[in-house]
Amino acid sequence: MEHPIGDLMSTTMQKIKEMVDVNTIVGAPIRTVEGITIIPVSKVSFGFAAGGSDFTGRNQKPDQENAFGGGSGAGINITPVAFLIVNGESVKLLPVTPPASGTMDRVVEAVPDLLEKVTEFFNKKKEKNGDKEEA
Repeated sequence: MEHPIGDLMSTTMQKIKEMVDVNTIVGAPIRTVEGITIIPVSKVSFGFAAGGSDFTGRNQKPDQENAFGGGSGAGINITPVAFLIVNGESVKLLPVTPPASGTMDRVVEAVPDLLEKVTEFFNKKKEKNGDKEEA
């Protein structure tokens, strides 16, 4: 015979599994009229506990099984982290965190935009040089 604590834990884990799936972490894409796709990204953390005890009652007969008392509980925390913005071939990550507080944090956050601007500058320069060579 299976012990009741196993059923208690199985039920708790099944309910957690129902609450937390991949769509909770990476949300369903939202498409705008302009052709931009926004994908929400979240951080999920959870915990659970279950416990129980077998005990005998005052008037329990010797051949009876012991009584069981138990319980379980669970908690879940879903925190938005960022949004992925997909526009054609361009993909950007828009964090939901507060702005950077220190100078180094600001520099690290600025690197992707800086690289994009430098790349655009060199591409434009190549295009201009290509036009001059053809003429």
